[in-house]
Amino acid sequence: MKNLKTAQKKPWFYYGSGRNPQQCTVVQALHVTDTWPMLRTACYCRKLEFNSSPCMRIKAHEHRLYQTLEKIQYWSNNQLERLALPELGVSDVHVKMLAAPVNPSDINMVQGTYAILPELPAVGGNEGVGQVLKVGSQVTSLRAGDWVIPQDAGLGTWRTEAVLNEGTLAAVPSGVPLLCAASLSVNPCTAFRMLSDFEILQPGTVPDIRSLLTGEEGGDCVIQNAANSGVGQAVIQIAATRGIHTINIVRDRPDLHKLTERLKSLGADHVITEDTLRKPEMKELFKKVPRPRLALNCVGGKSATELLRHLHALIFKDVKLRGFWVTQWKRDHAHDRQKVQAMISALCQLFLQGKLSAPASTEVPFRDYQTAVQDSMKPFVSAKQILVM
Repeated sequence: MKNLKTAQKKPWFYYGSGRNPQQCTVVQALHVTDTWPMLRTACYCRKLEFNSSPCMRIKAHEHRLYQTLEKIQYWSNNQLERLALPELGVSDVHVKMLAAPVNPSDINMVQGTYAILPELPAVGGNEGVGQVLKVGSQVTSLRAGDWVIPQDAGLGTWRTEAVLNEGTLAAVPSGVPLLCAASLSVNPCTAFRMLSDFEILQPGTVPDIRSLLTGEEGGDCVIQNAANSGVGQAVIQIAATRGIHTINIVRDRPDLHKLTERLKSLGADHVITEDTLRKPEMKELFKKVPRPRLALNCVGGKSATELLRHLHALIFKDVKLRGFWVTQWKRDHAHDRQKVQAMISALCQLFLQGKLSAPASTEVPFRDYQTAVQDSMKPFVSAKQILVM
């Protein structure tokens, strides 16, 4: 914490080359602007000032941000930055951002604990949807009016406008609801790939004699913890469209009944608590549904061990433990844009058919970003915070 006291104030910075600031296009963005080697979670947020000098002059004020053990705490009066919009290049796209979620990975990136970290200064936000306003002369895949989402993490979606390279964006079919499009590129893609790439899952069919006699539900089964997360909700819905059963684990909470009903309304077959997962009642559950062939863990610890214990024929099968990160998957398939676009198109079709919906969300005006960040870190809050520009 000593670095917070000894950090020096930033000097004046000059941008532009004789351009009158009144002629600049100005946008707003949430910026992370500096870091320390010993305490990366400490950083500056700059408040930008403009004057009438021949070039744009930006004065950096100290607004410290650091992470405590319980929450991110903002010191001083953090404000949105006003930035000059770059000129449109021949392969660039001018995008007006419409909405962008606040995800745990976004918070981790600001804290400096995420697996990938952008060069600073950087704009926060890895996910969101925008509308194309103008395209460069050599842009072929997009046109004005299209909705677009990021192809990769680190694009910086917490802003009102941006000029971005065509290759960093993917088009979204028209008609997809705003909040669905804004939250498309992370959680639904993660759920889609995990249900597709690790195990061949057979859908349920017309009940046979065995299922009628035993009461066991036909079709393969998936078990997952943190089932009320954004990924968990997407898993439930996508699995339901494929005739795959789901056993969904959640933490006990005061409103457990409401949460259970909501997850079942999405298509969850069974919703149980972490405690139930460790009790003999599971034997009764497996009389109704086959033991899962795939377990999805995003909690770790004892919960992960229990998921593994309940897998189908654990001893006699070649059980594999695999980590999955959708950002890495997209980077590994960056050369195969057709496969990435096919996944996005398939998910959008589910949105349009009403078979996949956005997670429970709270829309927050962009200027109230501090409220969105704080609420996104509260325990037992299932609603995703989405900044609306």
